[in-house]
Amino acid sequence: MSTVENQSRRHFLAGSSLVIGFALAPKAMALSSKTKLAQGAKTEQQQLNAFVIVSPDNTVTVLSKHLEMGQGPYTGLTQLVAEELDADWSQMRATASPADDKIYANTVFGMQGTGGSTAIANSYEQFRRAGATAKAMLVAAAAARWQVPTNSLNVKGGVVSDPSSDRQATFGELAKDAAMLNPPSDVSLKKPADFTVIGAKKTRLDTPDKTDGSAVFTLDHYPENLMVAVVARAPYFNAKVKKVNDTKAREIKGVLDIQTVPQGVAVYAEDTWSALQAKAALDIEWDTRDAEQRSSEQIIADYREQMKQTGFEATKRGDVQGLASRDDLDVIEAEFIFPYLAHAPMETLDAVLQQNEDGSITCFNGAQFPGQDKQAISEITGVSAENIHMEIQLAGGSFGRRAQFGSPYMREAAEVFKASGMKRPIKHLHTREDDIQGGFYRPLFIHKIKGYLDKEGEIVGWDQVIAGQPLMKKDELDETSVEGASDLPYKIKNLNVFSHNTTAKVPVLWWRSVGHTHTGFVVEAFLDELLQKAGKDPIEGRLALLPGDSREAGVLKAVAKLIQGKPVAEGRQRGVAVHKSFSTYVAEVADVSVTEEGTPRVHDVYVAVDCGVAVNPDTIRAQMEGGVGFGLGAILFDEIELGEGGKVKQSNFHDYRSLRINEMPNVEVEIVTSSASPTGVGEPGVPPIGPAVANAWRRLTGKPVRRLPINRYEKA
Repeated sequence: MSTVENQSRRHFLAGSSLVIGFALAPKAMALSSKTKLAQGAKTEQQQLNAFVIVSPDNTVTVLSKHLEMGQGPYTGLTQLVAEELDADWSQMRATASPADDKIYANTVFGMQGTGGSTAIANSYEQFRRAGATAKAMLVAAAAARWQVPTNSLNVKGGVVSDPSSDRQATFGELAKDAAMLNPPSDVSLKKPADFTVIGAKKTRLDTPDKTDGSAVFTLDHYPENLMVAVVARAPYFNAKVKKVNDTKAREIKGVLDIQTVPQGVAVYAEDTWSALQAKAALDIEWDTRDAEQRSSEQIIADYREQMKQTGFEATKRGDVQGLASRDDLDVIEAEFIFPYLAHAPMETLDAVLQQNEDGSITCFNGAQFPGQDKQAISEITGVSAENIHMEIQLAGGSFGRRAQFGSPYMREAAEVFKASGMKRPIKHLHTREDDIQGGFYRPLFIHKIKGYLDKEGEIVGWDQVIAGQPLMKKDELDETSVEGASDLPYKIKNLNVFSHNTTAKVPVLWWRSVGHTHTGFVVEAFLDELLQKAGKDPIEGRLALLPGDSREAGVLKAVAKLIQGKPVAEGRQRGVAVHKSFSTYVAEVADVSVTEEGTPRVHDVYVAVDCGVAVNPDTIRAQMEGGVGFGLGAILFDEIELGEGGKVKQSNFHDYRSLRINEMPNVEVEIVTSSASPTGVGEPGVPPIGPAVANAWRRLTGKPVRRLPINRYEKA
């Protein structure tokens, strides 16, 4: 009898969950709709564990517990399984796992969720064990069939073979027998030297379907008898509906109903066009007594007043205050202003909800935190959470937008569904204008900073104060406001970082790379300014301030090597920045010129990244390129501005635009070889690009960048 058969299935479930967060799927899961939907499965499938399905047609489907929103977990997680399974890459598929906060928990969050660049980092061992366990079960099935010891068999390319008899069987042929076995309680994982799939450049599994249009997003779901629902929201944050006249709206062909919900006025129609026309025809009077009616400039002025007080201590070492009384030091002071920013994912927020004959509700959604969404629907509709079924869809981007405390978006969708009577399925949509003007922004932040230089040009003091709305809703120090500044890697003897939690009625949310978006900018732009004033080279000056064996120093040296032999073209300047976020280290160099309009033109960007073991170098390069483009769009063009009365000025991509394809610089990426555990790459490419461009801009124009976006406030 094989060792596999000797193990208790229950023991494996309990023991492994505690140690590595790996669990078996309960039997019911094998019959779930998700299992039936697995790509490439044409006949009976065998689920060998919570993450692996082997089909008789020999396809192997990996169930991703992380939402695929363009960042690549489907491919990366599948590589981890394929490596240990010794499968052929051509037989590998991926799809979303069912929603289950226990079996599919993010080991960082303690619930199922995608974010913080954790997908590969928290799954690295878990998914490799899933592959190794599935392999052991397939080998055990073959051994039992051929009556030979398991250790006499070989596995390669999705085939189990017996060298002594030349017998062989594919995974698909063995799947049914393997699924009847108890899995082993523990398995051995490969040594990195034996990797053939991890570290290999693999084409994204989701690319073909997205390229030919067959990929299914929430927007593509049109159940029979569907209604489209949109909501007219107040133009002022926290305003409420006071009175509504919907007479004209109800006269529009295709309109089915109009209802007031807590978030505004919901319009139900047979199609999207009719719904939008009716929404525009509504005559709504808003109650603005509790609304945010300050402009951005008034909010900035209020923040400045608050910063005159002492904030929360984030870091305090040495004697910064003592430096102020010395007259032998150069003191450089600056104020940096960062605007509110919208996430603006290509697919705006949407969801399809329908009630089934048994009273349960099915929700189709690109859910970043499906368990939280499920709970929100339950609380609004009164249907128990056990009877809420989440069907997780591909999502057209997020950048943090789909991950909100308490799922306010899903609460709105559920309110709209409930107000409809729940007799027909609804497709609840946000328009682009809803998305741009609806809030949940990266907060507006102000930094005030002083740097102290001695006569030798050494930075002897750093005094930084930060003010902005706390993302974590704390009334004490919010680490997300100071991350990237409070853990400054540079050897500066006297260092103060303080923070103020400001208040506003503008809904805020983490935005791609969270606090690092503004702290990384200030640290790297201001440090570069101090180095230039001291007459020091930007790379050598940084290296002198970093521990020699630090990974920041490692990526700086790597990017320096990348630009060797590539002199800066005439009329351009070069800026550098290095930053760690989400445990990944990135250094970037940007070559910048001035356009005829007096704005920056970024030509080339050189990137060195250290993210530990590089599971898929192609995805890492893509994420660095995407981070550069995303970050450039924000620092050059983007601002959500509250005008007089607190009304948002921007509304769509014409005045809140992304970087256009003809503005995308050439990007070269160097991945630093590392044996450290893999860390995320979805967000760390963003923070360094802003200060790298700003540093080049200062050297080009003599103007330090103090307020973003550059194209509005810092033209040459």
